[in-house]
Amino acid sequence: MKVALTQFVTLDGVSQGPGSPSEDTSGGFTRGGWLVPHLDGLFVQRASEWLDLADGLLLGRRTYEAFARDWPRTTDPEDPFSERMNALPKYVVTSTPTEATWRPVTVLRGDPVTSVGALKARPGRELQVHGSARLGNALLAAGLVDTLRLVVAPVVTGEGRRLFDHPSGPVGLRLVDHEVSANGLLLLRYETAGAAPAAAYEGVTAFVG
Repeated sequence: MKVALTQFVTLDGVSQGPGSPSEDTSGGFTRGGWLVPHLDGLFVQRASEWLDLADGLLLGRRTYEAFARDWPRTTDPEDPFSERMNALPKYVVTSTPTEATWRPVTVLRGDPVTSVGALKARPGRELQVHGSARLGNALLAAGLVDTLRLVVAPVVTGEGRRLFDHPSGPVGLRLVDHEVSANGLLLLRYETAGAAPAAAYEGVTAFVG
């Protein structure tokens, strides 16, 4: 299977609390809910198409517990996500005991790189990381992410936990798809491309010809 990382971010790279002001107030963050005013039909359509590719959800403990609290309560028959989110296999990467109530669920203990690497070796389509920025960050740094989907909101929060903050070397990405929604969301899809190259600028003639 491939590992696909889906994240909502602001223009200054913050991924914390996109869904509501009370979603994630850790670290004293009070500026959540920044994504919701920009949601529109194109976003919902694409997000539903992305979820169609999932054979499992790969989550950190905090995200799993938040999803386990909220998704089973979503019973609107018109909701395009709840039935699939509740039915998909969940894989929780954690070293802390957690109540595995949102089933079907498998708790992955020990080294996340090793356990996720073993899942990747199984046949299937995508293991999707939703939220779980710390986990996604660690997997990206370890070279385990195949696809990165970013939904970029036209917002600068000025504070909050940023998505890309890891100690490894630079990661190269190749843009393979992009769209702009009516409400200004950038929908970007990248494939990872190994280590990011670097070069010194030597004038425009190197790029024009």
